[in-house]
Amino acid sequence: MRRAAVPDGSGSQPTEDVPDLRLAGLAVAAWLAALACLHLTAPVAALLAAVAAGLAGLLGAHLLGILGRPAAPARRYGWIVAAVLIGVVCGASATAARLHVRDAAPLRGLVDERARVTAEIVLRDDPRPVRGAPGRPTTLLVAAELVRLTGPDGRRVGGPVRVLVLATDPAWRGRLPGQRLTAEGRLTAPRGGDLTAAVLTVAGPPVPHGPPPWLQRAAGTLRAGLQRACAPLPDEQGGLLPGLVVGDTSRLPATVEEDFRATGMTHLNAVSGSNVAIVVGAVLLLARWARAGPRAAALLCVLALVGFVVLVRPSPSVVRAAAMGAIGLAALAAGRGRAALPALGAAVTVLVLVDPELAGDPGFALSVLATGGLLLLAPGWRDALRRRRVPVGLAEALAVPAAAQLACAPVVAGLSGTVSLVAVPANLLAVPAIAPATVLGVAAAAVSPVWPAGAEFAAWLASWPAWWLVTVARVGARLPAGTVPWPGGVPGALLLAGLTVALLVAARRPVVRRLVAVGTVAVVVGTLPVRLVASGWPPPGWVLVGCAVGQGDALVLPVSAGRAVVVDAGPEPSAVDGCLRRLGVREVTLLVVSHFHVDHVGGVAGVFRGRRVAAVLTPALTEPATGRELVTGAAAGVAEVRPATAGWSYRAGGVELAVVGPPYPMRGTRSDANNNSVVLRAVVAGVRMLLAGDAETEEQRALLDRLPPDALRAEVLKVAHHGSAYQDPAFLDAVRPAVAVVPVGAGNDYGHPSPSILGRLSRGGARVLRTDTDGDVAVVTGRHGLAVVARGQAPGRT
Repeated sequence: MRRAAVPDGSGSQPTEDVPDLRLAGLAVAAWLAALACLHLTAPVAALLAAVAAGLAGLLGAHLLGILGRPAAPARRYGWIVAAVLIGVVCGASATAARLHVRDAAPLRGLVDERARVTAEIVLRDDPRPVRGAPGRPTTLLVAAELVRLTGPDGRRVGGPVRVLVLATDPAWRGRLPGQRLTAEGRLTAPRGGDLTAAVLTVAGPPVPHGPPPWLQRAAGTLRAGLQRACAPLPDEQGGLLPGLVVGDTSRLPATVEEDFRATGMTHLNAVSGSNVAIVVGAVLLLARWARAGPRAAALLCVLALVGFVVLVRPSPSVVRAAAMGAIGLAALAAGRGRAALPALGAAVTVLVLVDPELAGDPGFALSVLATGGLLLLAPGWRDALRRRRVPVGLAEALAVPAAAQLACAPVVAGLSGTVSLVAVPANLLAVPAIAPATVLGVAAAAVSPVWPAGAEFAAWLASWPAWWLVTVARVGARLPAGTVPWPGGVPGALLLAGLTVALLVAARRPVVRRLVAVGTVAVVVGTLPVRLVASGWPPPGWVLVGCAVGQGDALVLPVSAGRAVVVDAGPEPSAVDGCLRRLGVREVTLLVVSHFHVDHVGGVAGVFRGRRVAAVLTPALTEPATGRELVTGAAAGVAEVRPATAGWSYRAGGVELAVVGPPYPMRGTRSDANNNSVVLRAVVAGVRMLLAGDAETEEQRALLDRLPPDALRAEVLKVAHHGSAYQDPAFLDAVRPAVAVVPVGAGNDYGHPSPSILGRLSRGGARVLRTDTDGDVAVVTGRHGLAVVARGQAPGRT
């Protein structure tokens, strides 16, 4: 970095570091070129590299005077442009080479045929479970390198190319990276945008060929020891600690994960450069405390770095994190902080060239941006605070999380579609707990093979800072107006990045800084109370909310402030819990289970999470047993469970319920569980509703036969079975709803909802709301009659 004098008005001449950005253009260009080429074909990527190489050659010849003598400004900025063009050449050519291998004709032909093959693979990372509905087999995502495969006609295709294995057999669990396996499955096309050549769907177990490498076995032993040490801890701390230390979130409760996401703390659950910096920094402090010499300290830091990489597994993401975290420490140990930014640029360039897929990895982007924010923004902000007499430690604590959060905000906004207003204070409060939790967790893992009791003690000590992190995330996630909507995807990320850069540039002027500060305070003071007092969700006068919980049902009827009746719980706990949080429901006076399929009861634990549930109403048919066990297990000892019978009624606050179906036990139907669904007639604030569960044609016809003609008439219909085709047209005609709510999951494999059913409802005059396209949906009533609101949209009268 160069030193430039900047007068401060006091007569002295303080100095300000000017960033050394000589390699920034090369690194950013290589990164963006690789990212763009991942979505192109190999010939197009090669053409881009060739064009950039030609332009770089012409510009270089001009700058060297071969094609004429350039002017001074052209020489000054010409080399920056040349570096950018060279970065494009490097990024595009490296990616083109990998794309050429990925799209090789023999393998592509088998993928297009969806051929059944026998594949020999080497695992690249730990198998990762995908959270799904309870009662269904867990799918494991296994990143692997293909060695060779044999097609159905004996054709052999060699690697190395990357494949993604989708496995359900439990034998895949516990397999370690680097292990060579054989598996049989069917090839399908990947989604694109990375270097994955094929997706291999496997139903059976793998056949191993020898043990994994010793490094991976050592890592597996330490990670398993850490899990054992955390087993006696409470679920939240015990699940979080392995995530903090080694990125293992397999035991992390979904609610904690959501809280961390809402408060901008999710980066703590992934191995990043900060983990490396904490561990190696702790070793460096110990070395200095022991008065070790520079060489001994450097050797200890290298050993700690290697050991940490072994512990968390030397996968590409871990190597990336180690490189990012080592940059600042290397500069610190060498006493040359000015070299940190060029080192970051060089590291980004090398990593992208070695593995172009990192260019599209959000974790890579967050690591680079966080490191860049710490190097570019944090020192200046820290010094500015110190000039205003802020204590040194507090200045550092304020500057570091604020800089990292500001740098990462565009990527987080693009991924989540929101901007967190509590991220900076939450991360600031989390800072004191991160280092002790990480260091103690690493210590627990390190001693677990030889001293299990010591490992449990270290994990117990680490659980206290972990508890603080969980508490900060929980409180931050529950604050009203904690997040604001923002455009998602690349446009949203670029918009926020542009606004951030413009703000940082403009804020260099004192007048602009004062205007920005006044404007920010005015916006917060002016809008936050409005959001607190008159929040847009739930809308005023709501009488029914259909929660967007995926492929499943979860309905909420308001009893009074903070109290509600809930009908079904969706397929998994976090979704229904999030919907009830958004509605401010603290007590459930009655939970109605229409039937025991997992898409209606899989999330029942989320209804009980942090809330009092007074009673549970269940169907008379107790099948399937897995769903019944979920409900009885969640309600055991905390809520009264009673079976529903036709004619049973209930009243609480402004809610009146009556069970109208099934009129009698139904057997031998297409689906007995669906056709014995509890069908409710509800009245809320004078609005009549019919909540039909998953009742199909047989139960609907039975209701038509047994009930008076007007008994089914309702203004609001919860369409049965996610809008499936198994509906009786006469039943829909008898209800004649003004509003039809269809809880359904996006991209489901069942063909729900049926276009013909939706068309019939629309032709009958109903306003149709779908949770897969509209999100949470609400039916409201007021001076203008019945209206509908999709979360984030203005009311629309029916």
